[in-house]
Amino acid sequence: MQQPQQLSQLEYPVLERKQLKGRTQITFVLPEDSPAGPVSVVGDFNHWNPATHPLTARGDGTRAATVALPARTTYSFRYLAAGDYWFDDEQADHHDGINSRLHT
Repeated sequence: MQQPQQLSQLEYPVLERKQLKGRTQITFVLPEDSPAGPVSVVGDFNHWNPATHPLTARGDGTRAATVALPARTTYSFRYLAAGDYWFDDEQADHHDGINSRLHT
């Protein structure tokens, strides 16, 4: 029987997707302590407002924020951490040179 992948072996950030009727639920996942301090996912789906989708701790050593977005649409996003530290999602569907891109 194959063992579940250990947290340290996963590549982060992770985008978890769940198809809903006419929508796609996206969960943005980062390690609980990297980067240190609060982190939000910001993008054109929340008017780039860091207060809208802060990542919160989950019981598995990660933190996450979930957003339900219309299906068959493309969005730009980035992560914003403490100290005005912006970073991209290497697991995103695409990058436009500035932002990560997500296709629902």
